[in-house]
Amino acid sequence: MKSSRVIPNTLLALVFIFSSCQTPKSDTAMAPHPSSELNGTNSHWPNGAQLVISFSMQFETGGQPEGAESPFSGNPLTAGNPDMPANSWFRYGAKEGVNRMLNLWKKHGIHVTSHVVGEAAIKYPEVANAIAAGGHEIAAHGISWSDQWNMSYEDELQFIKEGIDTVEAITGQRGRGYNANWLRRGPNTLKVLQDLNFLYHIDDLSRDEPFIRMVRGEPFVVIPYTLRNNDIVNIEGKNWSPDQFLAQLKAEFDQLYSEGASQRRMMSVSLHDRIGGAPSIVHVVDQFIEYAKQHEGVVFMRKDEIAELIKDDPNTPIDHSEREFNQ
Repeated sequence: MKSSRVIPNTLLALVFIFSSCQTPKSDTAMAPHPSSELNGTNSHWPNGAQLVISFSMQFETGGQPEGAESPFSGNPLTAGNPDMPANSWFRYGAKEGVNRMLNLWKKHGIHVTSHVVGEAAIKYPEVANAIAAGGHEIAAHGISWSDQWNMSYEDELQFIKEGIDTVEAITGQRGRGYNANWLRRGPNTLKVLQDLNFLYHIDDLSRDEPFIRMVRGEPFVVIPYTLRNNDIVNIEGKNWSPDQFLAQLKAEFDQLYSEGASQRRMMSVSLHDRIGGAPSIVHVVDQFIEYAKQHEGVVFMRKDEIAELIKDDPNTPIDHSEREFNQ
């Protein structure tokens, strides 16, 4: 069934302090802290939080090109020969991984952002619709796993538009946030996103808080991504154990939570369908969420919710680092 979810403006003003027994529709959520006071300090978030945590759940199964990165890509087959085990590894995301993560988010009453490749939604519409039906953000990730940094403005606009049109037709949700393949956007990408009425993008690693970038004189939100708390980088790329990943998440949380008493801090965590959806990884992410929820003022939010919350806040920094590309 298609699901369309529009977030009322009033919802974005709420702070949900999750307890282990709450569900997404709980009527017992605690009232928000006043934005001027939290744990005896000034809060730097408009919603009174000390730390905002945002999970990404990338749905990419079926959108990968021949020879895509996999446990077998170091020994590629000759062109025209299907890599059967590699293809089965990617299918794990649609067959097992996403569903396991959806159960985890439901357990904790958390809504996440899922950047969905258009071809993944075409091949597995039931998975894309399950994500949308769970109250999660359906964000854009292109029509396929393809480089766009070398596209012309016109080709890039068509590539991104085809992706969001396709996923919207399947799920009823139109993406408002964007993630390029391996983050590698080009000099025209933000202008393309602006022309397609996107709200934000995540392909930036420069801060631990959301910020504004001016594009043709208009504000455009950047919700920074992470390589540090990223399963494809650390688990698949560096062969970390689940315990190492958990230790990283806790260490990152502890530092950002401490800093959050005196400045705006956001923690990003990235999970991919075929990697983060493995039993051992879901198990340690479950432990991390329980750990984070023991701390006052910790809020879990979708990225579109974060963008709406801070886009008009005068305390949101404006970054001019890429001014020459966005005139």
